[in-house]
Amino acid sequence: MKNQPKIEIPGSVLEAFLNAVSILVFLVMFVYLLFHYNALPDQVPSHYNAAGEPDGWGRKTELFLLPIIAAALWIGMTVLEKYPHSYNYLNLTVENVEAQYRNARLMINVLKNEISILFSFITVQSVRVATGAADGLGSFFMPVFLAVILGTVVYFLGRMLRY
Repeated sequence: MKNQPKIEIPGSVLEAFLNAVSILVFLVMFVYLLFHYNALPDQVPSHYNAAGEPDGWGRKTELFLLPIIAAALWIGMTVLEKYPHSYNYLNLTVENVEAQYRNARLMINVLKNEISILFSFITVQSVRVATGAADGLGSFFMPVFLAVILGTVVYFLGRMLRY
């Protein structure tokens, strides 16, 4: 379809639930960061290698970068959810346009919430590493992170092709 129709697709109960969980996790992480901030040393982990071990250190104020980036991504992707007619589709037809839009909206919603929760985990773990309560993100973080994000994209692309 050359001119993709602009139709209103209301958010689903699942999308609202995922948003609520993600916001709750984000707020808990932020309160955790604020609660522990004064007890943090001047140098905290600012980067991790693929094995989940800290390999870069920075000022403790840098711990606020991940929540800021996560919030900006979450807000940006929330706006993007509202415009499924602007996405690229492989097999969009008049018959499947609503199903394709719903699928695409849900994919963006799931991805934004996964990213927000993963960034929250990194922030909490960085506080824990800085205070000596943990050694790093864990060796399984990178494979799990990639599997979650890529698995989500593959799952929703498969759904798109079925429609």
